[in-house]
Amino acid sequence: MRNDSALFFTCSLIEYIGRKQKQKRSAVVQYMGKDTIKRIYEYADVFHCEPIEKVADDFIQRCNIPSDSFDNVAKCRYEVPDYWTIGEVYERLIEDISEKSERSIVDWIIDVYSSWIDGAISNFNTDFYYQTREYIVECYREGEICA
Repeated sequence: MRNDSALFFTCSLIEYIGRKQKQKRSAVVQYMGKDTIKRIYEYADVFHCEPIEKVADDFIQRCNIPSDSFDNVAKCRYEVPDYWTIGEVYERLIEDISEKSERSIVDWIIDVYSSWIDGAISNFNTDFYYQTREYIVECYREGEICA
């Protein structure tokens, strides 16, 4: 299931909404809920035809996602990775851990964003988010950043 474009779009949209509303990505996933995430994933090819700003605004309103104070972009002391780049980090992680699994991809999305790794990937002042996909998967499985 490598290069799942629907998963890539879903993760990038979550990142975009998190930045726009200054919410932790785990909070965005909670506000959206499983049904909304499933809808985004299943119709990503349709949603991707619209500007991501419009799609994000629609889901922000539909899911009542408020503005908050989590601004990892403003706190970044270095070049800020774009939302597509971070979406790809999550996409690869979810692809790799969900291989050979009977669980739905939507369940994996919720699990990953609800785990400790959300904070690690969202800290743009570290080099974690641009480590190899194998390293990020190993860290996720270990439950901590590996030495």
